[in-house]
Amino acid sequence: MAMEAQEIEALIRDSFPNARITITDTAGDGNHWAAEVIDESFRGMNRVQQQRMVYASLKGKMDGPNGALHALALTTKAPD
Repeated sequence: MAMEAQEIEALIRDSFPNARITITDTAGDGNHWAAEVIDESFRGMNRVQQQRMVYASLKGKMDGPNGALHALALTTKAPD
């Protein structure tokens, strides 16, 4: 079953309560998403470290072919 934007944001928000989060349905099909997560906790980390933190916040929803979240393109950074 596909996930809704609000569900994706809620999972990320649990781990990053003060982040600016933007979720976009990139294909209009409810299966391909992009997320921009801007959070102070990313300061001093490289992009891979930042993205691992976000993927961890999804609590397994992207795991394997039966995951509820099929595709998520991530953009992460610390605030300017």
